[in-house]
Amino acid sequence: MNRRYYAVILAGGQGLRMGYDIPKQFIEIEGKPILRHTIERFMESFDDIDIIVVLPSGEKEYWKEYCNRTGFLKRYIMPSGGITRFHSVQNALKYVPNGAIVAIHDGVRPFVTSDFIRSMFEKMEECNALVPVIPPVESLREIGPDGTSTAVDRSRYRLVQTPQIFHSELVKEAYSQPYNPLFTDDASVVEYMGHKVSLCDGLSSNIKITTPEDLAVAKAIFRGEKR
Repeated sequence: MNRRYYAVILAGGQGLRMGYDIPKQFIEIEGKPILRHTIERFMESFDDIDIIVVLPSGEKEYWKEYCNRTGFLKRYIMPSGGITRFHSVQNALKYVPNGAIVAIHDGVRPFVTSDFIRSMFEKMEECNALVPVIPPVESLREIGPDGTSTAVDRSRYRLVQTPQIFHSELVKEAYSQPYNPLFTDDASVVEYMGHKVSLCDGLSSNIKITTPEDLAVAKAIFRGEKR
């Protein structure tokens, strides 16, 4: 079965912690918004992938004007974000048909590579839900109800990244559930319905830009890539 490919790019953050007066996904690095860098990785992966950009209602005009002015991303779907990440994904999945494969990705993770994206989509021949993970490098401690802490075996834990990729009928069914505060990512939503989530090795370079420190690292990486 030939399945159509979709990429849902979630771009609902703010720039306050960065010290900017624009949302962090619109901060420019090397002359382009972070969000554009992220979307370009998916466009480089597949010529015919359908792009869905989820933005807060108040920011959609800004992005539309940017795309019109620069000629970037002539064909895309732009639903409004919801009150939580769960509701934003829920809104996006209304535009994804059954029988497709859909990647859900943070708009401020611009260092995922096109080769990595392609490899994840290829693995979807063997599974229904796939999530990239990396091992923690720091020591971990578990905090108990009384505030005391206990060292844990970090080899038993993994840090979760995006893109998280699913057969569309599975993830759409999962997102028909009522919202639960325990839902922290798409895999947790799918898993809550009793479905198996497969893991693959992620990329240590696939950082999420959420703090000024992250932004400084991102700028350094981009400068290094230009050399």
